[in-house]
This record gives sequence, structure tokens and C-alpha cells, in this order.
Amino acid sequence: MWVSDVTLVLADRVVSHGSVRLDGGRIAEIAAQPVPDGLQAAGHTLFAGFIDMHGDMIEQEIEPRVRVDFPVEVALAALDARLASAGVTTAYASVSFSRGAADGGRRSYDHTSGLIRALAAARGTARVDHRIHARFDITFDDAVDVLRDLLARGCVDLVSLMDHTPGQGQYRNLEIHVSNKAAQLGISETEARQSVTDAIARRTKPQEALLHTMQTVAAMCRAQGLPLASHDDDTPRKVDLMADLGAVIAEFPVTIEAARTAVARGLMTAMGAPNAMRGASYSGNLSARAAHGAGVLSILAADYHPAAILPAIRALAAQDPDGLAGAARLATVNPARALGLKDRGEIAVGKSADLVLAGPGDRIALTFRAGAVIYANGTVGRLVPGA
Repeated sequence: MWVSDVTLVLADRVVSHGSVRLDGGRIAEIAAQPVPDGLQAAGHTLFAGFIDMHGDMIEQEIEPRVRVDFPVEVALAALDARLASAGVTTAYASVSFSRGAADGGRRSYDHTSGLIRALAAARGTARVDHRIHARFDITFDDAVDVLRDLLARGCVDLVSLMDHTPGQGQYRNLEIHVSNKAAQLGISETEARQSVTDAIARRTKPQEALLHTMQTVAAMCRAQGLPLASHDDDTPRKVDLMADLGAVIAEFPVTIEAARTAVARGLMTAMGAPNAMRGASYSGNLSARAAHGAGVLSILAADYHPAAILPAIRALAAQDPDGLAGAARLATVNPARALGLKDRGEIAVGKSADLVLAGPGDRIALTFRAGAVIYANGTVGRLVPGA
């Protein structure tokens, strides 16, 4: 089937009035002009399917309200539809192993390991290619053996090392963290401040113990051939440590200095699409637009809102040296390269036909995964096989 007369966003350039032929789930042919057959989509833009390496949405779907638990199958179905409608064709669901009651039962190792197994079992029936991103809190060494078992079973596709102890990393600005926590939980700032103080005391561990945990998890990833990511690096020293451990991605660097060090060490940096779309971090940390302007942003991740990916690409295209093609690489080519996904991530002959057709106003009209329509918003007049 041809998708004809579209603005074609290739990895290195944009082609006006181009066309792409899909055959057997792959991209079979690319033309620089309209063709008479197939889906005529003048006024639409065709991107490679978005690859989201970090999305926290599954935890939101499972617990949409505090202490309201939804069955995993219900949560995954809702998330699957949400991602497809945002143009995401490959999604790494971020699930966390975190310590302490403040993180809630949904991040206990029993709950998280069960969730990972359920997600792995449901992959075959989903629209989107769902993968597992295990976020491992380095202060939670009790879960090392659980993670080792999940890796051995092939249930995990990406691991990141994080430390959410207040006072460093993402929460280095304690005043902003206290204010956000009060608003999130509907409590007074005095109560929030006490909660933060308790968290610091509960999570603080000797540096030697933390380093041992990080080295252990990094070795497990190497043994399984899995990519390793850092998380919320706020100093060049932290980046150097993670690079020495074998990390290939620096997620959400907190400062421009950390981002520059990551790039200098050969890591790809990932930041949130909501940050790029809004032009600022909600926690007062590094702006994704500033990182992009400095040439140290490699990947856009959904973070907590997949619908932000396309608007973020548009926002960054205005300042990208390669325009729309360069900005789109942040959600396609670059994450594919970082995660070792050689069969997708760009509109090129032989690649998987994972595609996003955006109409006027950047409304997602169609999403294809391996050539099959997994989402249609009803605005494309002609019937598409498989819709």
C-alpha cells in the first residue's frame, strides 16, 4: 500500500509531496513525488513511529487515584490506546523498584516484579511494542536478587540507576521539592517538610554500599547485554561514575554541566517531551530547550505524557540546525540507536513500517506498527486496510 502526497520526514531531510510504499510490514519503496495509488494524504506529515524510552504512565493507569488499584490488564489496555493515539509505536514502560512507605506499595519489589511479568506476558496482544524499563533505586539493595531473576528470565529491556533521596539529583532544590510535594499530596508545607526530612533519614546509606549496588546491577546488565542508563545526574562527577559503569544513556540531566559531560563521555542524553513542549522543567531543573540549544539533547521521552512528543518536536524544530528532520530524530533515530533497535526508527527501505501520519494542527490521524493501522482518528476519508 502507498501513503501518497505527504510531507515526508526522513532521517536527514524533509521531502514535500513524497510517498512511501508499505509491504509485508516493512517500508518497501520511497518516492519523492505523489503516486496515483493508495492512501492520498495531502496536507499530512509522515514521521517514523515514535520510540519512547521512558514513560511513567503505567503506574498512573494502575493507580489513577491514591489507594485505587486497577487490574493490570485494564491499565495496560488503556495505556496501549493512549500511546498509539500519540504516535508511539515502541514504548518502554518505566516501573520502579523503590524503598520506603513514601513511595507506595506500587513500587515495592513484590508489586513491581509482578507488574513486569504481567507486562511481558501481555506483549503479544498489544498494539504498541511494549518493553520494560526497570528503574532501580540504588538505596534499595533488597531488590537486587529480584532484578537479577527478572533479567535472567528476559523480562527487562532497559535498566536505569536512580537515587531519589531529597537534596540531590532531581530533588536537589529542597524548597521546590517541598512545595511540589505539598501540592501533590494536599498537605501543608510543614507536613511536607517533615516528610522530606524523614525520607532523607530513611534513604541515606554509606557511599560504599551504594557503589557496590551500582556495580552489581551494572555487571548484571553487561551479562545480559542490556543497555544501562543513569538518572537525574546533577554533577559531572556523577556522570563520570555512570559512564565508567557502562551507562549509554543519561536520563534527565539536572544541570547543563552534567549534560555536557555526558555528551563528552559518549552518552546520549534523554529529557522529557513535556519539558521541551512547555519550555521549562516543573522541578526547576535544566530546560530541555536550553539543552537542545546547547547541542546536548539526544532523546525526547514521553516521561509522564506521550501526547507531548509531537508538540515538543515542533517546538524544537524551530531552533534545530536540521529543522524538523533534526528534531524528529530525538524521538526516532536516536532512541533506536541508543537502545539497539536496528529494525526501526526511520523511514528507510527495509525498516519496519512503524509510521505516524499527522494531519492539520498536528492531530495524529493514523499510527502504523509493522504496516498495520493501530490507531485512526477518523479524519482520513479513504478506508485503510487493517484499520
